[in-house]
Amino acid sequence: MRVFELATTSEQLAKTSKRTEKLKLIAGLIARADVSDRGLVSLYLSGSIAQNKLGVGYAQLGSLREHAGATEPTLEVSELDAVLSEVAAIRGAGSAGRRLELLRGLLGRATESEQRFIAKLIVGELRQGALESLVIDAIADAAKVPRPAVRRAQMLMSDLARVTDLAFERGENGLTEVGLQLFRPVQPMLADSAADVAEALGRLGRAVFEYKLDGARVQIHKRGDEVRIYTRTLNDVTSALPETVELARGLPANEVIFDGEVIAMRADGTPWPFQETMRRFGRKLDVEGLRSELPLSTFIFDCLYLEGRTLLDAPQSERVEILERIVPQASQVPRLVTDDVSRAEAFMRASLDSSHEGLMAKACDAVYAAGNRGSNWIKLKVAHTFDLVVLAAEWGSGRRSGWLSNLHLGARDPNGGFVMLGKTFKGLTDELLRWQTEAFLAREVRRDQYTVYVRPELVVEIAFNDIQRSPHYPGGLALRFARVKRYRDDKTAEQADTIDQVRAHYQRAVRETEDPEG
Repeated sequence: MRVFELATTSEQLAKTSKRTEKLKLIAGLIARADVSDRGLVSLYLSGSIAQNKLGVGYAQLGSLREHAGATEPTLEVSELDAVLSEVAAIRGAGSAGRRLELLRGLLGRATESEQRFIAKLIVGELRQGALESLVIDAIADAAKVPRPAVRRAQMLMSDLARVTDLAFERGENGLTEVGLQLFRPVQPMLADSAADVAEALGRLGRAVFEYKLDGARVQIHKRGDEVRIYTRTLNDVTSALPETVELARGLPANEVIFDGEVIAMRADGTPWPFQETMRRFGRKLDVEGLRSELPLSTFIFDCLYLEGRTLLDAPQSERVEILERIVPQASQVPRLVTDDVSRAEAFMRASLDSSHEGLMAKACDAVYAAGNRGSNWIKLKVAHTFDLVVLAAEWGSGRRSGWLSNLHLGARDPNGGFVMLGKTFKGLTDELLRWQTEAFLAREVRRDQYTVYVRPELVVEIAFNDIQRSPHYPGGLALRFARVKRYRDDKTAEQADTIDQVRAHYQRAVRETEDPEG
C-alpha cells in the first residue's frame, strides 16, 4: 500500500467528528491493505510508529520540507518503515546529520500531502481524532471479530501491528489465546474517582480499601533471579530500582508478576514529594550513589500472574489472598476490607495522617481490567485534582517575563483530541518555569504573538476548587481556581483524565448542591 492512501485517509479523518465515519474510514483502509502492510497501517493511523522516537524535532523536519517533493505518489508503506528503522538505528558521532540526510531523501520521494503526514507522524502530531482505542475498534470491524477480543489482546500485548495481524490471521480464537507473558508488560488497570468513602461503598458494596500512595506505579516481573521492572508507560526501568529488584528476588515465588508502587520515604516514615521519587527514574549513572541519598520503598498491591497461572480474571479478593501469602506485610500497601462507612473513614484519616493521598477502594469481586478505567477501582482524595494535558503556554510578564507561564489545559476527548478547560499559572515555582519553558519550546508546533502551541504530550496534575459552566471554552466547562500541583512524568497524554470525567464531576457537584442531604 502507498503512503498516499494513508495521508488521504488521515486528512479525511481530521475533517469529520463522527465516530462512526472515522471507524468506517479506518476499517476500510485496513481491510484494503496488503497482508504485509496491515499492521503498519493500523499503527500509523493511531499516530504511532514502530520505532517509537527518532530523536528528530518538528523544526528540523520543517526545514527538510522546504525542498520540493515528488509530483506523483510512489512511496510504499514498507519503504517508509524501512527508512524509519534505519534512522532509529543510527548512533555515535554525527548521528544527527546522518538522520536528517536519510529523512531528506525520504521526504524528497514523497508528495506534498505525504510529506505533511510523515512529518506529523514522526513527531507525534497526527491530530486527526484517531486514538488507539478507535483504531482498535476499526481493526475488529475490518477483521470481522468481536471488539472486546481485540481490546483485550492489545491490553496484553501493547503491539497494535501484531494484534492486527493476529485478528486477520487467526480470528477470535487467536486473540483470546493471548495471555500474560513474563517480561512483556501489560497496561495497568486504572481507577475512577468518588467524592468520599460513602459514595465509594454505595457503588461497590463491601470493598478492599488501600492507602493511595503518591509514588510511581511499577509492574514487577520475576523468573528465578531474573527481574524486570516496568513503568505505567511500559518502559523498562530495572537498572534504576535495585531495591525493588532485591525485594523481588527474595520472595518465595519462581514466576510472578506484581503491580505496585515505589516511593521515596523519609526517616520518619512519611513520603517525600512525588518529584523526589521521580529523580530516581531519571538517573542512569551513579544509581548506587543516589540510592544512598534517596532510598526507595516498594509497596505491592496486586498479583497478576503466579507460577504459570494468569490471575487477571480472578476476583480481587483472591488476588489479595495470594499476594498476602507471598509478600511480607512491610512491603504491602496497608489494607482494610469492610462495608462499614465509619471504619473506612477512620482508615482514610489514618492514610492522610501518614501524609499519603487518600485511599483506593476496590470491589471484592473485581477482575483486573488491564488498560481500562473501570468503576471497580475508585480513588478517594481530599483535594479535587485532574491529570490534564498542556496544549499551549503564554509568555509571562513581570517576574515571569521571558518564561512560558500561563498554561492552556485540556482534558482528553475519548473520540480524539483534547478539550480546553481553562488556563493557569498558579503554583509554578521559578524552577518549574525554567523547566517547562525549555520543555514547551522543544515541543513547539506553532506560535503567535503571545502564545506557543505545543504537541499535547506533557501531563500536569491540576488542583481546583470546583467546576463552572463557561461559554468561553469548547466543552462548556472551566476549572475554578486551578493551580499546578505537579507534572506527571509517569503518564502519557493518552492516560490523562477525560472530558467525560470532568462532566461527571460537574454533574455530581450540581446534584449535591440541589440536594445537599443527597
